[in-house]
Amino acid sequence: MYWGYHLLLDCGGCDLSAITNKENIKNFVIELAAAINMTTVGEPWIERTAIGIPDKEGYSLYQLIVTSNISAHFVDMSRQIYLDVFSCREYDQSIVIDTVNKYFSPSKIKKHTISRNAG
Repeated sequence: MYWGYHLLLDCGGCDLSAITNKENIKNFVIELAAAINMTTVGEPWIERTAIGIPDKEGYSLYQLIVTSNISAHFVDMSRQIYLDVFSCREYDQSIVIDTVNKYFSPSKIKKHTISRNAG
């Protein structure tokens, strides 16, 4: 038995107007959390980060959920997203991918999974 499930998505070729739109990112995380049956804690934190570092600059997202968190960084210059969904409760990873496709239209997605267990 695992303690937690961690999905990491590296997404390339994303729609630039979608990854640079704070409201779109907020709508994405709200829909994603609901779609994978996670209860959010508070509002999502979405801020521009790495300002002045062109190859890193973009929005960062953090949404606390009852069973852990959803986090992401959106890189403007390269049109990439690095998304992590971590929860001690199982969820359907295909829903995460479908929601990313719906909101950001990446041309490629590299998927990594980790099952967490300290015992």
